[in-house]
Amino acid sequence: MTRTVGLELEIAERAACVRIAHEWIGTPYHHMARVKGSGCDCLTFIACVYEEAGVIEHIELPHYSSQWHLHRSEELYMNGVLEHAREVGKPEAGDIMLVRFARAFSHGAIVLDWPNVINATIGRGVLLTNADNDGDMLGRERKFFSLWE
Repeated sequence: MTRTVGLELEIAERAACVRIAHEWIGTPYHHMARVKGSGCDCLTFIACVYEEAGVIEHIELPHYSSQWHLHRSEELYMNGVLEHAREVGKPEAGDIMLVRFARAFSHGAIVLDWPNVINATIGRGVLLTNADNDGDMLGRERKFFSLWE
């Protein structure tokens, strides 16, 4: 469910999400971990950033395989995002980008200023990257979501 807030609060929350996302850069990739500087995956990174920014309450995530997207077509990640956000055409700072890998949208990032995003990737950890030039995301289907109306 997206949130309706005043413009000033939305601007402040988006800025907080971007600032906090930057603080996670360099955190190693670790499946299901949620500790800034020690480990996270792309889902826990996003959840932690929005939680720390005060945009969402803490979300208890059920156990999930790091390879679920290779064996299932159900949009688990996207359906979870849609519980808090709505799909948008053009992303703004603080919005979420989901990328299709294999059978489902299974990778997420936080948009800074499009096409620059921060995301957690296997083997590289949390990093800032240009989604239009990043070899892992290049040519893959993308969708964007906002937690704000």
